[in-house]
Amino acid sequence: MIARSLKWSRHNLFAKPFDVLLSLTVIPGVLWLIWQIAGWALTVAQWDIIPQSLRVLMIGIFPVDQAWRTWVAAMIIAALLGAALGCVFAFRGRHAGGLLLVVAVALVLTGTKGLANILCVAALVALFGLSWALISRVPAARRGLVPASFVGLIAIFAVMAPPGAGLWGGLLLSILLTLVTAVVTLPIGILLAFGRRSRFSSVRWICTAYIEVMRSVPLIMVVYWIWILMPVLTPQLNLADVVRGMIGFTLFYSAYVAEYVRSGLQAVPRGQTEAARSLGMSEFDINRSIVLPQALRVVVPPLVGNVLDIFNTAPLVFIIGLTDFLRAGQMILANPQYGDRTYEVYSFLFLTYFLVGSLITFVARKLEKHLARGSR
Repeated sequence: MIARSLKWSRHNLFAKPFDVLLSLTVIPGVLWLIWQIAGWALTVAQWDIIPQSLRVLMIGIFPVDQAWRTWVAAMIIAALLGAALGCVFAFRGRHAGGLLLVVAVALVLTGTKGLANILCVAALVALFGLSWALISRVPAARRGLVPASFVGLIAIFAVMAPPGAGLWGGLLLSILLTLVTAVVTLPIGILLAFGRRSRFSSVRWICTAYIEVMRSVPLIMVVYWIWILMPVLTPQLNLADVVRGMIGFTLFYSAYVAEYVRSGLQAVPRGQTEAARSLGMSEFDINRSIVLPQALRVVVPPLVGNVLDIFNTAPLVFIIGLTDFLRAGQMILANPQYGDRTYEVYSFLFLTYFLVGSLITFVARKLEKHLARGSR
């Protein structure tokens, strides 16, 4: 182990004179920075604000007496995410130990001894693990994953709607916004991509104009204009702010998904479609069975990057009055009692965003390797 570490260091850190100079300059600085941050986090920081404010960070201003609805929504999301993970990773025995560690960390973080919270956290992790194991070990169950995702999203809205969609907030809102936008933009983007390649000039021009317009304006303008125009154009619907925000995100990111998919469509060799036509296959069957699967395999990295962009831009919904994860942290700091805890709150927000983004990136890399094996 030591010999391997020395060999890696010699090859990657001290291979050339410039590498030696750069390593001797950067490594001490990084170690000093880590030492300072660790010293502050362990001796100076007052982390008790996180357990005390965890409810606001997780669900925002959602009514306390209706918090059970957020637990149900979180369990549905956990089941969907576990099922999606099962398409990439095979569930192993060692993963069960990791899930138990997650339960222990969550219980320590909550700082509560309530039996109800303990059971809810355990059920949340159990559903995640069960759906992961089911999808990974029963490949036939993957066929129903797409319709199950839409049914799950509808169930989440049905459960959380009674208290009022305007009360949704915290990390749950950011994750739900990301999940809804990522799921809905994919089919819309695929249709736009095929529409831009359509033989009908009217369809091609409409799709091209939509994509170019959405890619030429900032997201914050699209969200704000949808929030303003929806009550004017459809006053009878009376859509909640959170729904209008999701519509704005969906309309904006569908254009980017369309461009990603279009680049994948262009990567499919033309000879395959010509061979399929010579066999008498219809255009719909060619696109569905031959072109689209190969195109999606190519565009997995940009699609995952698109999901990360959605999650990281979710704080923009503050302009329409919603309390996302970042806004929830700012609300806590607005309390004079916690006015001196700025570093603790923002450190927790930073770590959460970093962990979610790192998890998505890690899964994406595994998915790329899985698809690469399938294409050999």
